[in-house]
Amino acid sequence: MFGLGIWELLIVLAIIVVLFGAKRLPLIGEGLGGMITNFKSATKKNKDDQAKIDENTTVIKEDSTVMKEETS
Repeated sequence: MFGLGIWELLIVLAIIVVLFGAKRLPLIGEGLGGMITNFKSATKKNKDDQAKIDENTTVIKEDSTVMKEETS
């Protein structure tokens, strides 16, 4: 994970505890978890929207092909 060993991670965790205090760590974790959840849901929504657009584009292309054949 980013080339960090267990000791480096423990040092980073200790620095975070000193900077923010033990009481605020759960709030920070909750905030980060909420951001990750929001990011995942936005990404999924974007994929769903893109799939709908692709589906509609395919239908429009098929309709235009049928109309071309009928007018020819």
